[in-house]
Amino acid sequence: MRRTTVAVGTVLVLLLAGCSSSTDGTSSPSSTPSPSQTPTGTPGPPTDSGTAVPAWTKVMRQPVDGLHLVTQQRKYVVTRASDDAGITTVTDRSSKKVVIRHTPAAGFVAQSPVVIDDHWALIEDIRSDGPSPEIKVFRYDLTTGRSAELSQLPKVSEPEIGAYDGTFAYSSTDARNRSCLIVADLATLKGRTVTCVADPGYVADPVVSADSVTFSEITAPETTRRCKRLLTAPLSGGPAQPVPAATKCIQWSGASVRGATVWSEVGATDADQYQSKAYVRESADSPARPIGTVVTDAIIACGNWILWETRAVTGGDDVYQINRWRPGLDKPQRIYAGKPGTALTPMTCQDNTVYVEAADLSGSPTYTEAISAAVA
Repeated sequence: MRRTTVAVGTVLVLLLAGCSSSTDGTSSPSSTPSPSQTPTGTPGPPTDSGTAVPAWTKVMRQPVDGLHLVTQQRKYVVTRASDDAGITTVTDRSSKKVVIRHTPAAGFVAQSPVVIDDHWALIEDIRSDGPSPEIKVFRYDLTTGRSAELSQLPKVSEPEIGAYDGTFAYSSTDARNRSCLIVADLATLKGRTVTCVADPGYVADPVVSADSVTFSEITAPETTRRCKRLLTAPLSGGPAQPVPAATKCIQWSGASVRGATVWSEVGATDADQYQSKAYVRESADSPARPIGTVVTDAIIACGNWILWETRAVTGGDDVYQINRWRPGLDKPQRIYAGKPGTALTPMTCQDNTVYVEAADLSGSPTYTEAISAAVA
């Protein structure tokens, strides 16, 4: 593994400290969230595009050192504990029965996300410390609770796994020691190689949408000629195409849907590594349009939308917002505005619904509140 990695609980701690990773009272999960519940923060105002702002719904509320939502789908909710290993639990939303309780082996920690559909769940563990770093990936049968290491596909070599419902993408190393991007289906475990990069270069940071995968290609690492550029490829097949950078070869992360891409750029010498300048292209040959500053590594696709988080400082407190954009809109739309002192974790998407945790640090005791919004 080439990069330092962190588990979900550690990411939350970083957010509570007022930053997000640029590398690279209590209750149980609600089986049927009530639309009448009002989460921390407020939706943004409607824009002149006429697009309705989605309503936010509470999913669960926990103390900061309690459970954290990984994702939720039609039948199951996935949570992760704040313990050092990140014990992962999959619970049936109707019966409240725990169908999976995944405890990483000694020395390993669970890594986000969890890829899940109505039958299967994919859970990743990593060991990044010590002389022998290692990645293990397990596929659980949610009807039996049984698991097996993922052996039918090329071995995962980088910790980032991008996921959109039952499709996932990851990096692997082939027989020629090249780093390759693999796209696979959770139900069938059928996959294909999208592209490969010769050693010492590698591919990383895959973000999957309903129709494409966007990822980073890093060449000449550990040298002054290091280049980090973004590419995107259709899930239906076909070669990857570069997303032309707006400035220099410092693209960090992005997401694509319906031929359009939103991405961010941040350089190693930039003063604030936790925020990036973001841009949008309506198509591969369209000009790049700036859309402001985003939280680094916080761009996802969900439904027909691309979403991202922003962070500003007001009166000494961090203030987070969530914006979204889709092809055809003149400007982004704000759909969530957190109150000062409330930090956001990175968003996830499942079944055209976006999930995020808002950590309220303004009171005592502090708590996190997982919320969701349908954004199809």
